Amino acid sequence: MTDGLHTPADLYRRMRLIRGFEELALRLVKSGEIVGGIHPYIGEEAVAVGVCAALADHDLITSTHRGHGHVLAKGSDPSRMLAELAGRETGLNRGRGGSMHAADVAVGILGANAIVGAAAPIAVGAAWAAQRSGSGKVVATFFGDGGLNQGVLLEALNLAALWQLPVLFVCENNGYATTMPTATGVAGNAVGRAEAFGIPAVTVDGMDVEVVRDAAVLAADRARRAEGPALIEAMTYRFGPHHTMEFRIRLSYRTQEEIDEWRRRDPLDIQGGRIAAGQRARLDAEIAEILAEAERFALASPRPDPAGALDYLYASGMVARGGVA
Repeated sequence: MTDGLHTPADLYRRMRLIRGFEELALRLVKSGEIVGGIHPYIGEEAVAVGVCAALADHDLITSTHRGHGHVLAKGSDPSRMLAELAGRETGLNRGRGGSMHAADVAVGILGANAIVGAAAPIAVGAAWAAQRSGSGKVVATFFGDGGLNQGVLLEALNLAALWQLPVLFVCENNGYATTMPTATGVAGNAVGRAEAFGIPAVTVDGMDVEVVRDAAVLAADRARRAEGPALIEAMTYRFGPHHTMEFRIRLSYRTQEEIDEWRRRDPLDIQGGRIAAGQRARLDAEIAEILAEAERFALASPRPDPAGALDYLYASGMVARGGVA
């Protein structure tokens, strides 16, 4: 399993980190330190942490536009992640990836992706490479219920099934594709799509990190035995907006009653109830210190020099036209 995600307390601690990070990021969006807004992950923490708890440190993930939770669950440094969101040179990607394109290859994060469903074929490619090399790596790819309508996801499922690749497809079904209810825009469901390709699939309670973890362990173990891909549909809910733009335009596609009903099943409270109250308080305090340091680090870090805006575009080191050699 990913380092630090072994016990009930470890699972709670990582979810508390993600929740606190997102709350801090929201504050920095409002203050103007994070420009352009974010897609908050608050409410969905159990999915990222549960899946990553089933992965080894050398395993890989690909992520979505709502990817901060995935990046932190896999073990990336919160200080460098926050610096990335703030567009600082010390960020994971020197401030060039931002909220929707953060990557940290050193801990197996091949990158978030702002294009709906586009991370799935990247995961399939990485899984094919892992299979060919015999590395034993498993690749998990996250996507939302809106991604079920993307043709590239179906192509990824097809190739993964044909080649029996070690891929774990994770559908984070939060009930809405931006503002469109899933029931009005998606025919069928995630499990049905996977089963059409002969891929084992299951729907689980995405608000309970241990339920997600148990399903992910079975799928990951199956992949390690070279038995092919699997899909997990995690039923979850985002407590906040699709994007922070909603704080300004005040969309009304959900009722407060619906939000309150889901909040009664807060994944942090579910997992927090499995550890002693004193231990939970100590973990909360520990995470608060980590995030305070992350904020100091990020805001004290330099912004990139605009003269280098075209640097790092190519892995080969080739310089883009107009760039600096």
